[in-house]
Amino acid sequence: MSNYHIKHLEEYYKVYRKSVREPEIFWEEIAEEHFSWHKKWDKVLEWDFTKPEIKWFQGAKLNITENCIDRHLRTKGDKTAILFEPNDPNEKAEHISYKQLYERVNQFANVLKDQGIKKGDRVCIYLPMIPELAIALLACARIGAIHSVVFAGFSATALSTRINDSDCRIVITSDGSYRGAKTIDLKGIVDDALVDCPGVKTCLVAKRIHSKITMKEGRDKWLQPLLDNASKNCEPEIMDAEDPLFILYTSGSTGKPKGMVHTTAGYMVYTAYTFKNVFNYKDNDVYWCTADIGWITGHSYIVYGPLANGATTVMFEGVPSYPDFGRFWAIINKHNVNQFYTAPTAIRALAKQSLDLVNQHDLSSLKVLGSVGEPINEEAWHWYNDNIGQKKSPIIDSWWQTETGGIMISPLPYVTPTIPTYATLPLPGIQPCLMNEDALEIKGNQVEGRLCIKYPWPSIARTIWGNHKRYKDTYFSAYDKMYFTGDGALRDAVGYYRITGRVDDVVIVSGHNLGTAPIEDAINEHPAVAESAIVGFPHDIKGNALYGYVILKDVGTDRNHDNLRKEINQIITEHIGPIAKLDKIQFTSGLPKTRSGKIMRRILRKIARNDTKDLGDTSTLLNPEVVQEIMDNALR
Repeated sequence: MSNYHIKHLEEYYKVYRKSVREPEIFWEEIAEEHFSWHKKWDKVLEWDFTKPEIKWFQGAKLNITENCIDRHLRTKGDKTAILFEPNDPNEKAEHISYKQLYERVNQFANVLKDQGIKKGDRVCIYLPMIPELAIALLACARIGAIHSVVFAGFSATALSTRINDSDCRIVITSDGSYRGAKTIDLKGIVDDALVDCPGVKTCLVAKRIHSKITMKEGRDKWLQPLLDNASKNCEPEIMDAEDPLFILYTSGSTGKPKGMVHTTAGYMVYTAYTFKNVFNYKDNDVYWCTADIGWITGHSYIVYGPLANGATTVMFEGVPSYPDFGRFWAIINKHNVNQFYTAPTAIRALAKQSLDLVNQHDLSSLKVLGSVGEPINEEAWHWYNDNIGQKKSPIIDSWWQTETGGIMISPLPYVTPTIPTYATLPLPGIQPCLMNEDALEIKGNQVEGRLCIKYPWPSIARTIWGNHKRYKDTYFSAYDKMYFTGDGALRDAVGYYRITGRVDDVVIVSGHNLGTAPIEDAINEHPAVAESAIVGFPHDIKGNALYGYVILKDVGTDRNHDNLRKEINQIITEHIGPIAKLDKIQFTSGLPKTRSGKIMRRILRKIARNDTKDLGDTSTLLNPEVVQEIMDNALR
């Protein structure tokens, strides 16, 4: 396979040099040799970061589901495509073959068509990690509808915001979901959301927990009977290379969430290529990514990337702590998992448990370990390497974003020598650079700066749904003709990259990007709150947790502060979801502000981190005295 499967370091450098010197020829060869097309492209790439406009494989015609399913039927029809492991270990795992997946996707696609969904319509999917979730994505792609998956931990308010922003016509949900020993009333959340969604005419409901729910006449329909009556044949809609495939919302540092738009051909080519190389996937391997499909990791590396390679991909409904903290290791043992991709948050939580929970399971099938969501800290890296990989399975510390569509900087297993905390080298086709405060590129090694990408790659998000100006302002205005990632990074003596964290007002908590502005907006709706500021601080398990500084309208209020803290977190849960709750809430009489009224967050970050030896220049503060008050009352 030309340039497709990189086997050693010398070959990596050779392939990388070609990908940078002749990017169009490089991606054209990969696209030509490894995918099926109805019509070839007229032009590989056209781009202009000043507009910004990026088009890959222009004029090509394809359907991504034919590449993920149909083309495997002849040789892999009976092979397991999706291996579903339920929340309850006593419930039987489900093996869905490529042939069964083909039939189920077609049935679902026909149901969507019967409900009036056509090419270009937006479909909101709010489902737990059950097979219907992956099948719903593929059914949308089959008929050219644009899917918008909302993580089923988001609140009704967050859900309705996303439904309305992209004007979804239909919502797919379930009666509820299992989460460890708990059940969650998903349908109730959807009902609350749809009060504010006049555009939604239909809600399809899958049965999972068999709870008693309200079905609204004329709008709500049980999914299964519709599937049972649907044909198992559905001709794929022929799509243009640049037709949107999906919208996925990510937290912005300001205002409402951003609906990142990913298109069809470039996304397919890049996720398939990176999956094959980053996980060193071989035929008959069993691959497991523990992410939720509600995030980009699940889109790219549970559904599209693995299926485009004809892989067996595991979908796990549950949590790592149920029925005990050995569940991940039990699943690896049970299904002989070869590649395991999870988040540092999970690794840190599991490392705190007894090693007996690991040692009672046979993990010898593992060949590659992956980490995603945030840079993995050294202690967690060593625990993962020593106890899970037995020092023989390389750790792939991957850096990428919702906006990038696929992994950008990462070791390649058995190719790149790894160093804890380093994402190491860019993948072929990725041209990173570091920029300084004066918007100049920092050349050479052993340097630190802001991470930008100089040249487009096939899976870059093309726009923000309905707001191209915001897309330009957010990613292409900080540095001329560059994509700005929002992350800081350093480059060491050999050119390895280490991501040092966000440089904007986004905090990564348990691998989830949380914009501080929407959380502050929610808090400020509390009748007792005048103003608030949120920053991140280090946390043993989550990586970062959220620290809130809150000014009350009536400073001398007699209200119980503990109750106020509970009410504030309740508001956050209702507006955004429980993932955004604050670990610490400090009430204060003021916030450090510049004369122009801007909150000086770096001071608040330092106080939250208990790092107050050097607060830097405070001469521009309007109210320097408030800093001492905040330090004196900081929550330790």
